[in-house]
This record gives sequence, structure tokens and C-alpha cells, in this order.
Amino acid sequence: MFIKIKTCATVKEIWEKLTQICEGNDETKENKLTVAQQKYESIKMREGETMSEFIERFIVVVIELTSLGKDYSNRELALKEMRALPREWNVKTMAMLESKDLNKLGSMICLLISKPTSSSWRPDHRHHQHHNQPRL
Repeated sequence: MFIKIKTCATVKEIWEKLTQICEGNDETKENKLTVAQQKYESIKMREGETMSEFIERFIVVVIELTSLGKDYSNRELALKEMRALPREWNVKTMAMLESKDLNKLGSMICLLISKPTSSSWRPDHRHHQHHNQPRL
């Protein structure tokens, strides 16, 4: 990286060059945002994945979007999280959807982290060989 900035004469030039290198131009930023939004839209909990593993993947995508200037409300995140869960989670999802105000409900992830139970980490543990389920 030093090679790319060694010809800069001022601190301002160095900063602008580093910003361009690290963040890219407007087209690069737009492409990064498009890719991150596609990840967000297509994210689903994988078969055999624990809730903590899913949470980790989901948070990485949301942080990436936030760093690119895209923010979501608690309600939008809660709805997306619920849609990303497999069918085994339908009972919990329906209970949360029936909540009067999803904005007050906040992120389902926060709710699941605050009261972990064996069933909240792997919805149908009878079909999985994993007996040592990770906890936060």
C-alpha cells in the first residue's frame, strides 16, 4: 500500500488515495451494496445450523450493509429473521408475528439470545447428530 501513496505530497492526498483504495469509487460502492443486498435477501437458516451460527452470519451481512449506508429498522430486521427460519420454527415465528408491535418487539435474535433453551438453538434436534449444542 505504501507504494501507492508514496508519491502523494500532502496528507490530504494520502487520505484521498487511501479512501479510494479501501472504499473504491462510486461504482465499486454501488456494486458492493448490490452484492450485500442480495446476500441479505437470500439469507436462510441452513439445515443443521444452530441459531448462534445463523445469527453470526446474519449479523455479518447487516453490518456489511450498514457500513455501505443501508440501514434497516428493528421491525424490518425482525421480519427478515423470521422469514429466514426453516419450517420447524413456524410456531415461534407465528407467535412473534402476532405481537402487536414488531418495532417494540425488536430483533428476534436479541430475544433468542436472552433466553437460550435447547429447543431454541436447534429446532428439531431429534433429526440431528449434534448433542453438544453451542451456547452463547
